[in-house]
Amino acid sequence: MSLDGRVAIVTGAGRSLGRAYALALADAGAAVVVNDVDEDAAAAAVAEITDRGGRAVASVGAVGPTETAEQLVEAARRSFGRLDVLVANAGVLRDRVLWKMGDADFDLVVDTHLRGSFTCGRAAATFMREQGDGGRIILIGSPAGQFGSFGQTNYAAVKAGLVAMARTWSLELARAGITVNTVVPTALSPMTATIPAYTQVYEDYLAGQPIPTDIRRDNALGTPEDVAPLVVWLASADAADVTGQAIGIGGDRLTLYAHPAALETSYSDGGWDAAGIGDAWRSQFAGHAQPSGPPSRQASA
Repeated sequence: MSLDGRVAIVTGAGRSLGRAYALALADAGAAVVVNDVDEDAAAAAVAEITDRGGRAVASVGAVGPTETAEQLVEAARRSFGRLDVLVANAGVLRDRVLWKMGDADFDLVVDTHLRGSFTCGRAAATFMREQGDGGRIILIGSPAGQFGSFGQTNYAAVKAGLVAMARTWSLELARAGITVNTVVPTALSPMTATIPAYTQVYEDYLAGQPIPTDIRRDNALGTPEDVAPLVVWLASADAADVTGQAIGIGGDRLTLYAHPAALETSYSDGGWDAAGIGDAWRSQFAGHAQPSGPPSRQASA
């Protein structure tokens, strides 16, 4: 699938998933602005792309501030003359249960994921609208944002917010021909390795062992390279009519997530009192109550 002539920004592209996105976009023909907070990691990703015959430049900085977002867009304009794709991937983890989570833990995750995607998305959308050729904005979600995740108040909140942000932007940018979607990736990565159930699987993967089939299918965990084709497709002309969607991919699994929907509705003439709400809950609503946590944990609960 060709992205010849297109220019992409990928934030957090020095390692893991972000690096896989940048390499895949470059292999498909796009020129890439590689962003990372780590200068050496960004330079290594650029070198890998150019060694494979691609075009790339590094732009070092932590996402969140408006200045970083504008620097990224300017790097695309200055180096390659245009901008067609933004992949807002940069992120951090600061996991704590609610009563142990400090303000700094919360704020850093919000500033990086949510504010970083906002400032980069705003800068990219402004440039793309002025450019007049449409474009692609791809935000990166997480199953934590779809289902909740123990110990990840900050991370789950921002990832859920990114899906809502993408849906809103898909409405606002439709007339400009700019699509906005959320990719919900699952892959073996340094972040995944912090989950005890996957620590050994990750270590085996790093040691060169194949990922077990049940992990690839039942847990949707494969390599970062397994996720990258979805980013390439969403960046392509073939996905020009796809916007406002949350699409999951990992291992052998591809998933389209539902928008929130009303599961059950009831009416009471003149309004509701507390006792009536309790009766309605037990008789009509309780059977539709939604469990929290990933489906695998729901099944074992």
